[in-house]
Amino acid sequence: MLRECDYSQALLEQVNQAISDKTPLVIQGSNSKAFLGRPVTGQTLDVRCHRGIVNYDPTELVITARAGTPLVAIEAALESAGQMLPCEPPHYGEEATWGGMVACGLAGPRRPWSGSVRDFVLGTRIITGTGKHLRFGGEVMKNVAGYDLSRLMAGSYGCLGVLTEISMKVLPRPRASLSLRREISLQEAMNEIAQWQLQPLPISGLCYFDNALWIRLEGGEGSVKAARELLGGEEVAGQFWQQLREQQLPFFSLPGTLWRISLPVMRR
Repeated sequence: MLRECDYSQALLEQVNQAISDKTPLVIQGSNSKAFLGRPVTGQTLDVRCHRGIVNYDPTELVITARAGTPLVAIEAALESAGQMLPCEPPHYGEEATWGGMVACGLAGPRRPWSGSVRDFVLGTRIITGTGKHLRFGGEVMKNVAGYDLSRLMAGSYGCLGVLTEISMKVLPRPRASLSLRREISLQEAMNEIAQWQLQPLPISGLCYFDNALWIRLEGGEGSVKAARELLGGEEVAGQFWQQLREQQLPFFSLPGTLWRISLPVMRR
């Protein structure tokens, strides 16, 4: 059971004390994503005690939670209502937090079709570098109050302030989901993908790995079945996508630097 605690006042006091002492702070949740970004030094500001789901009404498709809330608790609450985080964020550890997920702004294999973390952030509360506790955005999808600063927090790695609370849009879980594997060459895979981009296929994941194209289909049962017959390939377990999301596939451990290059799909 999730133990809830509003620790915002204590965090605010710590920030103001650090400002007074001119001491740099290192914002930290579970530290599961410490390998990202540049190394930082300073006094640790631990947000894990500031936890709990503040508001969640499944009919509104919006969830609001404190930054230190475990990501697994958020996903469990959503799953019980048949909903999910559309951006499919990675955890990189069992204790990953809600705030860390937004601060790092990382999405999973579903991102090209559903969107990034920032696309679903509706509102935030942050403690600024001047020691103020401010709110940006709200808990509704058509919020037009003030500048859309809340989305800037996604992927900011804490440089813009200490996240204390985040509201995000969620979506219903797909009725059907299956994964396919096709042994084809890289060039054939690229040609196929370019053609699929022009069709209304329920694709939510694509990856070329180990001389095969891995495909995930999600949506209504009819559309998934039709796409499965059209695309072909052998049906495989969906665990592959979790391994890809969590960087557990073998190529993530190869020596040397792993580059990520984003390019537009070539259409013929």
